[in-house]
Amino acid sequence: MVQNSAYPLDLEGERSPHLSRWLWLVKWLLIVPHGIVLFFLWIVFAVLSVVAFFAILFTGHYPRAIFNFNVGVLRWTWRVSYYSYSALATDRYPPFSLADDPDYPARLSVEYPQSLSRGLVLVKWWLLALPHYLIIGVFTGAAFAGYTQVRDGNAWAYGSGLIGLLVCIAGLVLLFADRYPRGLFDLLMGMNRWVFRVSAYAALMTDQYPPLRLDMGASEPPRASEAPTLLGPDPLPAI
Repeated sequence: MVQNSAYPLDLEGERSPHLSRWLWLVKWLLIVPHGIVLFFLWIVFAVLSVVAFFAILFTGHYPRAIFNFNVGVLRWTWRVSYYSYSALATDRYPPFSLADDPDYPARLSVEYPQSLSRGLVLVKWWLLALPHYLIIGVFTGAAFAGYTQVRDGNAWAYGSGLIGLLVCIAGLVLLFADRYPRGLFDLLMGMNRWVFRVSAYAALMTDQYPPLRLDMGASEPPRASEAPTLLGPDPLPAI
């Protein structure tokens, strides 16, 4: 996948012109196999990210093999999310693969950093990313989750984020009107793009601070050298 975006993470999605009116009602069941595999992949992702943390801290480099694996987990997650309840924009079943699939309508890549700040690695994943965590918490519903008392004990309660709400609206429009509103799709792509950019930053894959903006649409915005932009990435000084 050719990296052509202004941010090191490139996330794209091609909206299928013909979508089933009812399939989205059962996609929660169809993605169960992916959910099981991704559960274990994300455990490995977390462990390898800790290994990468120490590698960056002492060498200033992200081990290439770990980087490729972790990008593969993000890529797999994006394909499943795009197929299911983060976009509902394709009915083509996601492949069980960490590798890039140029024929699949949802694609993700991250530009490999030649070097990373050994100081930033100590703070960027928690302190510097905190404003973004608050924003994507609203997008994903994490901001509305809480630990509550119930009659027979304690339980976690989860709220629906903006992405879930908008996907529900898109599904209902699809069900009753047999169409997927383009503006709604573009907005969902912008929010998903924001979430994955922050994920890559928090996973130490880049030192470039995620921009505080919605880059909506199926494709990434072009680099500054290709087209002018009003707002560029928000830089942070190296530590």
